[in-house]
Amino acid sequence: MPERSPYESEGVIAGTGAGGVTDLAASEARSLEPSPGGPGDTPRGLWADAWHDLRRNPVFIVSALVILFLAVISIWPSLIASGSPLKCDLAHAQQGSGPGHPFGYDGQGCDVYTRVVHGARTSVTVGVLATLGVALLGSVLGGLAGFFGGIWDAVLSRVTDVFFAIPVVLGGLVLLSVVTSNTVWPVIGFMVLLGWPQVSRIARGSVITAKQNDYVQAARALGASNSRLLLRHIAPNAVAPVIVVSTIALGTYISLEATLSYLGVGLKPPTVSWGIDISAASPYIRNAPHMLLWPAGALAITVLAFIMLGDAVRDALDPKLR
Repeated sequence: MPERSPYESEGVIAGTGAGGVTDLAASEARSLEPSPGGPGDTPRGLWADAWHDLRRNPVFIVSALVILFLAVISIWPSLIASGSPLKCDLAHAQQGSGPGHPFGYDGQGCDVYTRVVHGARTSVTVGVLATLGVALLGSVLGGLAGFFGGIWDAVLSRVTDVFFAIPVVLGGLVLLSVVTSNTVWPVIGFMVLLGWPQVSRIARGSVITAKQNDYVQAARALGASNSRLLLRHIAPNAVAPVIVVSTIALGTYISLEATLSYLGVGLKPPTVSWGIDISAASPYIRNAPHMLLWPAGALAITVLAFIMLGDAVRDALDPKLR
């Protein structure tokens, strides 16, 4: 048998997949090794996998940038609008855009640009706080009902049926018409009151599904308490649908606040709100359309950004779409 030259590639033996073997060169054998990111790597969890998908989703990137910009101007509106939204001059009422006032003036002579920028704070604050309240209350009630079942589950189901039968706008007209406060808290409280049943049902169904998994049954057999089962085993695996629904609902609550303010039962002057400005500008839409278009456009972009963000998060967290 001829001897192998020291300059020849070293051969290796590899399985053919059909019970035999074949002789491969070393350069070919290296291709059989797991590559980074391939099957040889440790698999990612749900949240890591979702973040991996979100970073490559242009819808998520665009919506996240818009929401980040809204968050910044909500906290520091003076960064891009140094004037006061309550400083008005009737001599400039309904005038169009001019130097230093790109959006023109409203019916009271206030700078529309400044009011649009400062109105973001109110709308985003109401939407975020209402979403947090709805998510917290709905998750707790729905999660407990789904975990314990029995009479508590039956009672919660009937209570949610009652709340679902109440039209949101009509309920706002009835409940908020008797409120005289000029703060955002009555509006937030109303949204939490009528918004928690939807999240509650989603949390209930998610907990019922999660508690039937084998790892939960194994933890129960090992003597884990109910609180440990809920907080350590069920909640982390049942919270994804709640996050998705809450993200989409945030834009809905911003739109609902504007609707109630437009109807005169939500926020009231001197609070700066897009809904208030839209209501004040609607009678002058033919003579001064800029008064309506700018706050309405800001509202539409904000709601669309949160809905797009919720859709991207849903696609990333839904295993059926993978």
